[in-house]
Amino acid sequence: MKDLAQSVTQTSGPVAPVDEVLPFTQMFLYGLQHVLVMYAGAVAVPLVVGNAVGLPPEHIILLISADLFICGAATIVQSLGVTQWFGCKLPLIQGCTFAALIPLILIGKEYGMGGISGAVICCGIFILCCAPWISRLVRFFPKVVMGSIVTLIGMSIMPVAGGWIGGGTSDMDGFGGYFALLMAFITLVIILNVYTFASGMIKNTSVLIGLIIGSVLWNFFKPLDFHLVHITPWIHLPEFMPFGRPEFHIIPVALLCMVMVVVMVETMSSIIATGDIVGKKVDARMLRNGLNTCGLATTVCGFFNLFPYSAFAQNVGLIGLTGVRSRFVVSVSGIILILMGIFSKMAALVVLIPKPVLGGAGIVMFGMVAVSGIRTLGQVDYRNNNNGMVVALTLGLGMMPVLVPNLFSQFPPMMQMFLHSGITIGTLTAIVANLTLNGNVPFKFTRETPVPDPAPPASAARNMAVRTVRMWLLLRKVQKEQQPQEGK
Repeated sequence: MKDLAQSVTQTSGPVAPVDEVLPFTQMFLYGLQHVLVMYAGAVAVPLVVGNAVGLPPEHIILLISADLFICGAATIVQSLGVTQWFGCKLPLIQGCTFAALIPLILIGKEYGMGGISGAVICCGIFILCCAPWISRLVRFFPKVVMGSIVTLIGMSIMPVAGGWIGGGTSDMDGFGGYFALLMAFITLVIILNVYTFASGMIKNTSVLIGLIIGSVLWNFFKPLDFHLVHITPWIHLPEFMPFGRPEFHIIPVALLCMVMVVVMVETMSSIIATGDIVGKKVDARMLRNGLNTCGLATTVCGFFNLFPYSAFAQNVGLIGLTGVRSRFVVSVSGIILILMGIFSKMAALVVLIPKPVLGGAGIVMFGMVAVSGIRTLGQVDYRNNNNGMVVALTLGLGMMPVLVPNLFSQFPPMMQMFLHSGITIGTLTAIVANLTLNGNVPFKFTRETPVPDPAPPASAARNMAVRTVRMWLLLRKVQKEQQPQEGK
């Protein structure tokens, strides 16, 4: 692997960080770190939906294994790129989207797994059809819009880390117990110490080290239950339509396609955020290829009774935290996910990581997403324009569904699906506010010529003149007092 990296460098000159091929050991550890970060989110959707539609536990485990397999395959396609139509060639992890969770449960209870699969296949095709033209929206994402959206993404996913810290969801018994909060704090302290005082590969694997040490400490006080590992088969390959053939109904298809509009906007935001972190400019072609990959993965997974896919924002924060920007590291993550999907017991082992331990790591990872957006906003010019108002509206309106979850509970269910996503509201707000308040900036007519520094107000100039006259009179008085002494 080292020889490959050297040969690439010699033949094509300096390699961009996103295209760098690291030694195998480093790529494996960094890739495993990405897997541990996204695993809880990846298995949450099949776990919740499987329970909602009444699947037995052993079937849910097999559903999770198949989901991990396709997650890995989609991640490899996204990071490496396949042909000129699929893969944005950025370090993006693919996984089941949370945005479609509630619609999937509603469809599953009404139409079963067959109704879910039919709707998923149609919405995957819908993404493939929309990707070429929706990707052209990249021209509506200047730095003020992009920075506001990325900052909003980091702030919006913080409640996920908060739920992990408390041990699950706020409505469960014992949520926010002292032990859970303590273990989350200990995990956070371990990660911060390793990240601050270590160097090299150890520094960059601080999250992985924190997760391992936190889980071991948790096991000392509350032994982990390995029953799930024992009952899981060693090897499991994805099965074609194991729980029912796809059924196509108008209402589920329309419902899920509307949700996928939200997912496409969120995926585009994650692609732009990742491009900003790794230092690669994102254009319309990269957005199209990224959306095509999500559409292809969603269409394929529908034939395996699985669920829609999107880019995972939590891994964007991990890239910003570690500084490891190679897309080949994420490709190794895809290989690990495929192996975990095949060897089911590996997947069951990762399930044992306690949620509070994950929450302690999530604080820094999700916070780094917001830091990336703030860094972009720091490059924005706020003089002689309305960029400040664009940022204020984006963050203010985008955070409303996060801070007040029941704010739009009186709206029809169809509208709630859009209004429930603060990222979607914030993205639309940023685009519309920038076009409305700033307009077409290069052609915007203004009578005032922008200057680097504003001129001082008239009162300040008048006071300066008064001080100058007083100083001159004082000097004249001193000179007159000194002249008689010199004459004597």
